[in-house]
Amino acid sequence: MLVYTVKRLLEMVPTFFGITVISFLILHLAPGKPTDVLTEMNPKITPEARERLEKYYGLDQPLHIQYGLWLKRVVRLDFGESFAADHRPVWDKIRERLPVTILLNVLSLFLILAVAIPIGVSSAVHPYSLYDKITTLVVFVGFAVPTFWLALLLMLLFGVTLDWLPISGLKSMDYDSLSLPAQVWDRVSHLILPVFASAFGGLAGISRYMRSNMLEVIRQDYITTARAKGLSETTVIYKHALRNALLPIITILGLSLPGLIGGSVIFENIFGIPGMGQFFFQALMTRDYPSIMGVLTIGAALTLLGNLLADIGYAVSDPRIRAG
Repeated sequence: MLVYTVKRLLEMVPTFFGITVISFLILHLAPGKPTDVLTEMNPKITPEARERLEKYYGLDQPLHIQYGLWLKRVVRLDFGESFAADHRPVWDKIRERLPVTILLNVLSLFLILAVAIPIGVSSAVHPYSLYDKITTLVVFVGFAVPTFWLALLLMLLFGVTLDWLPISGLKSMDYDSLSLPAQVWDRVSHLILPVFASAFGGLAGISRYMRSNMLEVIRQDYITTARAKGLSETTVIYKHALRNALLPIITILGLSLPGLIGGSVIFENIFGIPGMGQFFFQALMTRDYPSIMGVLTIGAALTLLGNLLADIGYAVSDPRIRAG
């Protein structure tokens, strides 16, 4: 198992390098420059002042030199200074917001696993029943409804009309004056809507994959043999069938991490959550190259880590993977 893990880690290095190269090139080949934000609305800016700004930010050098300098800093976890007015180190900004995004994605992933797998298993055990038809209808709705539109509907219903849940931020303005139980509920209530909206699409997909896999597994000969031995239906389903049905789900979960991380850009802006997604959007609007590359790099690292964990989980579940 150790050899398999080390091999996968080594394979991640060129992949990560390729992601950073492509991201850097696309970012710098896009129309506009960071200096345009400072100069376009200022008629007093001269061409000489533009050149000085470009030299100050290092934009006057060829792309390969800019990338080489950036890569040297990244090895030391130094993403440079932000082009924003505060000129703070990008890593400091990321470190402040990264835990929020990780928390949202972990909670969304946990909700997907906790709800989608039981729904998929029960639908497969009772195929074409009324319960199966209802869950299928709900899943189709989940596939069809755009998640950002669902988030707005949830905000309108539970936050505006019913006034049950807050619709922005991570805590209320009077948070410090609340008692400890009230502070805990205040934090939880602020997370309910964004976590549910983020996980809804994944719930639909994973539950259908789980149902399909379980239907295929419970028709196998070894399941028939287990039942012929007199084992209880619970043991047959949850001990023998479920483990094999989970193998494709593990891979799908690893591949779904980029979608969760990318979806943070939408949900964090809709719900006003100060995470990596909101930071990334603000950096894009101001063409803050160091901040954009910092977020993309951290997102790529988290995605590769998620895929690694999925591969390890796959190898743990199926010894043939480790042997191969």
